[in-house]
Amino acid sequence: MIVYNVTTKVSNAIKDRWLDWMKAEHIPEIMDTGLFHDYRICRLLEQDDSDGPTYTIQYSTDTLENYQTYINEHAPRIRQRSYAMFGDHFVAFRTVMQVV
Repeated sequence: MIVYNVTTKVSNAIKDRWLDWMKAEHIPEIMDTGLFHDYRICRLLEQDDSDGPTYTIQYSTDTLENYQTYINEHAPRIRQRSYAMFGDHFVAFRTVMQVV
């Protein structure tokens, strides 16, 4: 199994609106690609949250090919919506892992 992990630091100015949007629109849009079969959203604990909370969203897929298809065919458009909605009020980095 492949896990696509997106870690995002969100500013306090948008934190509630961002989380609502993630749950109602962004994550469902990614899941609707049919390339991932499960996801988990977590808030990191034991972090300095004075500038805002940090979240991870982990999307599970069966193959690296599914992940690559998402990155090549869907990610640019979906990521652009995030920046259009929230500008520079968040910073994200992405990792890909294999469950062993």
